[in-house]
Amino acid sequence: MSRDWENGEVTTGPTLFLCLAALMAILDWVAVAKDSAVLEYVSKPSATAALLLTAAMLDVSRNASWLWLLAALVLCLAGDVFLMLPRDAFIPGLASFALAQILFTVSFATSSVSGGRLVIGLIIAIPASGLLARRFVGAIKKSGHGELVMPVIVYMVVISAMAVGSIAAGSAVAVVGAVLFMASDSLIAESRFVREQRWHGVGIMVTYHLALTGLVLGLL
Repeated sequence: MSRDWENGEVTTGPTLFLCLAALMAILDWVAVAKDSAVLEYVSKPSATAALLLTAAMLDVSRNASWLWLLAALVLCLAGDVFLMLPRDAFIPGLASFALAQILFTVSFATSSVSGGRLVIGLIIAIPASGLLARRFVGAIKKSGHGELVMPVIVYMVVISAMAVGSIAAGSAVAVVGAVLFMASDSLIAESRFVREQRWHGVGIMVTYHLALTGLVLGLL
């Protein structure tokens, strides 16, 4: 993480964009709760774009880890757009986020990682992802969308790898972000393939925005 953040000294630009991201995120939660497509079209990508600009403007080393993080956020922005389109663009959205998870993982891998923490991450992630796969793969088959089984399995593998990478990198903030990202995606799968609840939409976006914030602040 940037020394500026650790010491409580944050330059004006990143602070403003982080505040803008928070505002846009809250507006998106309201849009989802009220089913306002117009407000969501503005607020959802704007929140991610503001977090991208926050990361880009932070006073940190412009190293490989930082570049991979920015690239991952760009893909998250693309995924946001795909998943909010009126037409069904689930596969392009899933692909965008899968690539984003891979780049987040690479970003962690190019920072300082610990072999011991890596083992701990694997011990936690393997059974957790196995339980999720067991729940959702069966539900996908029952829903009549068997063609989505393999893409979803691949996505679960890459997001689990990202979570393991966050643990190996040793940033508690990033670990929280990774866990929240998994929670957000689990809610998407739950609402799409198992049983949708009224609170799922807002829950998905709250956990997603907090996840991205944690990953940005934890990696830089």
